[in-house]
Amino acid sequence: MRKLINPPQETWQDLVKRPTKNLEELEPGILETFRLVQEQGDEALRQLAQKHDSVTLDNLVATTVEISQAEAQVPVELKEAILQAYSNIQLFHTQQAEPVKKVETMAGVTCWRKSVAIEKVGLYIPGGTAPLFSTLLMLGVPARIAGCKELVLCTPPSKDGNIHPAILYTASLLGVTRVVKAGGAQAVAALAFGTESVPAVHKIFGPGNQYVTVAKQLVSKAGVAIDLPAGPSEVLVIADASANPAFVAADLLSQAEHGADSQVVLLTSSAEVLEKVEQELQAQLEVLPRKEFAAKALSNSLGVVLGSVDEMLAFSNQYAPEHLILSIQNFEEVLDQITNAGSVFLGNYSPESAGDYASGTNHTLPTNGYARAYSGVSLDSFVKKITFQHITPEGLQHIGKTIETMAAAEGLEAHKNAVSIRLKEVNRV
Repeated sequence: MRKLINPPQETWQDLVKRPTKNLEELEPGILETFRLVQEQGDEALRQLAQKHDSVTLDNLVATTVEISQAEAQVPVELKEAILQAYSNIQLFHTQQAEPVKKVETMAGVTCWRKSVAIEKVGLYIPGGTAPLFSTLLMLGVPARIAGCKELVLCTPPSKDGNIHPAILYTASLLGVTRVVKAGGAQAVAALAFGTESVPAVHKIFGPGNQYVTVAKQLVSKAGVAIDLPAGPSEVLVIADASANPAFVAADLLSQAEHGADSQVVLLTSSAEVLEKVEQELQAQLEVLPRKEFAAKALSNSLGVVLGSVDEMLAFSNQYAPEHLILSIQNFEEVLDQITNAGSVFLGNYSPESAGDYASGTNHTLPTNGYARAYSGVSLDSFVKKITFQHITPEGLQHIGKTIETMAAAEGLEAHKNAVSIRLKEVNRV
């Protein structure tokens, strides 16, 4: 971890930059994958699975037998954990539903807005170094609450052509319409353009590697919506002298183990805290199964000593972290100062892992500074907002002159006439 003591504010712009790769060089290969999938459909998915993952697939779609067998393979303790997480996520997201509110903007002019589910959604769930069944909960639960009719899941199979039992069990729990054995850019292409076995969807959700990330960005240019720009996972921890160094180190490592391209940042007002956290990082790192990933991520990470909580919050807002942890005293007093963050965890006993799995909030969040403008996935992500209005003859008499005047000023005579012709009829009666 790179250490900095009171870096001048004019240097922060460079410090908040993430370690990035030139992803544009991936585009030609991904566009070729798109072409193959569009031209050859299912056969392209089989060929690409064999080419990239050495997997031979007889069935691209998981069968009912496979799904029922998977349920028996999931330990009871894990099923209970998944059900508890399901319950918490469902409760939190159900409360996000907005009632229809009709507003009479003037006498006889009534307007309202209604949330309508996106009919077909695609859920991409990574299954490579870690089978993220938790992400399936985060996407599938709000999709079901919203009322999406089709939930198509794409996830890469293992070398034997099977999908991780926990993913299949969770898919069954959520009532996923179809489970497709496909990963990478080819899965994104299948969801976007459709094949014999994969229906084309209207919006694609879910994280993935750099190929999936670029593929989602490219299909968004072709008119298929995506959830949000997403890259490697990240966390920023703000810690003062009241923080527990072991807890802070554990939180940093929980994100670092996602992958070598993840980034973690520690901001502290105490050089002593930074030193103790570094000691804990080394001790805890040694026993992690994913030690290699975490160690590489730490090499891209920062430990920064700043003069005050206010200064640390200013740095954090400029960084705009995916996850922000406040391990400080009196955190309640500074919450209004947080303007850019995906999800915030308060106090020494709110680990980021809680949000990743089971507290109820969604863990599909903006990364790479996109928290400056984007929200994480929520119930709203799975609906469109459609506005309605009804104008009575009396209402048109009230608002008509305003419309005619504005349309005439813009030189749009047909717009004006659409009102004028009605007003003549109304005034004749």
